[in-house]
Amino acid sequence: MTIAVLPEVATGAEDLSVWPASTRRLPHGGLAVGGVSLAEVADRFETPAYVLDEGEVRSRCRTYRDAFPEAGVLYAAKAFLSRAVVRWIREEGLGLDVCSAGELELAVTAGFPPERIVLHGNAKSPRDLEAALRLGVGRIVIDGPSEIARIAAAVGPEGHQKVMVRVVPGVSAGGHDKIRTGTDDQKFGLSLTDGGAQHAVARILGQPQLELTGLHCHIGSQITEVKPYLVALRRMVGLMARIRDTHGIVLPELDMGGGHGIAYRPGEPALDPTALARRLRAELATGCAAARLAVPRLLIEPGRAVVGPAGVALYRVLAVKLTGEKVFVAVDGGMSDNPRPALYGVRYAPRLIGRASTAGPRTTTVVGRHCEAGDVLAADVELPGDIRPGDLLAVPVAGAYQLSMASGYNLVGRPAVVAVHEGAARMLVRRETLEDFRSRDIGG
Repeated sequence: MTIAVLPEVATGAEDLSVWPASTRRLPHGGLAVGGVSLAEVADRFETPAYVLDEGEVRSRCRTYRDAFPEAGVLYAAKAFLSRAVVRWIREEGLGLDVCSAGELELAVTAGFPPERIVLHGNAKSPRDLEAALRLGVGRIVIDGPSEIARIAAAVGPEGHQKVMVRVVPGVSAGGHDKIRTGTDDQKFGLSLTDGGAQHAVARILGQPQLELTGLHCHIGSQITEVKPYLVALRRMVGLMARIRDTHGIVLPELDMGGGHGIAYRPGEPALDPTALARRLRAELATGCAAARLAVPRLLIEPGRAVVGPAGVALYRVLAVKLTGEKVFVAVDGGMSDNPRPALYGVRYAPRLIGRASTAGPRTTTVVGRHCEAGDVLAADVELPGDIRPGDLLAVPVAGAYQLSMASGYNLVGRPAVVAVHEGAARMLVRRETLEDFRSRDIGG
């Protein structure tokens, strides 16, 4: 497929800074991603649709592998998972972390090696643990004291399972209160300050069928600074040294979690994986040397930072309404396919594509089609003043925590997911239909 592209100019470089690296301008106001016109994707696959740039996902996997060559890099499946993404992650040499039997079984049935998978969760169901043990998951991260006996009993006296302990290091970080997980006032992990983590370690070491391979922590999400990770790492190394002194064992692994922040709009900060890797390695070496501790193998769990910037959401404008001084542009999707603005107040930078406009910009609020006043996709953004029904809007940085948290609200149905790569587009996940809803509803 051959597409005529326009040369980039200095004034336009900023506009595309949060788009996939393959994004190119087309004549008449169009954009292409992965060598495919987004307007053509919308026409062919209808809207709403989510476009995923395979090349961008793979490139970001390689960036992490290059930055952390000796570490274990695990893709956080909760950001977004499909069979194609499983294949890309496997082929790029990453591991996987999952939070449910559903994510685990999808990954394994798509060909992902179970020994390269870590199972998380603050409340693992019997089905989660059964699937993990049946499929041979590499690690189970113990999140609370009750899980120790449950996992040991499920493994059985002749079985064997590698486990880690999720530690709360007392570090507050993250882009919103609801995604800060490193302090004692939330549901995850075992506290470092009240001795809960140390007590759990002692109990696990008393279970011969459980092999404690290391410690795990996750301090939050959408973190754009390195410093909180360094503070958490120092505390984790201190705990590993105390475990050695108390129990005479040196744990070989330290998982520092993910939460690496990305820019959703031009000019916003993002965490640099290369800088993070350099400073984590230096801090780990220094801390272990001071504690006379063997340096453990480092693990990290990026999710959003791998798939988020690779995604673009496409919406068709259904209505334009002027209410007082406020312009509302309503589209054919909304909080059922992207609940993040309603949950966290996040802000996006939608863009008119598919036609050129000479109208001046106007402050606009892009809203969804759902029966909620809070169904706002992008508040107070600049769009052309002549925007009208039938226009196409594209929203960059849409690859993570949108479709993975999508719902069936108003029975609108979840959008299709389309991969683009080297000039070709193919459907990865089909659009949810009324027949899907009917087939699940078996009452009468």
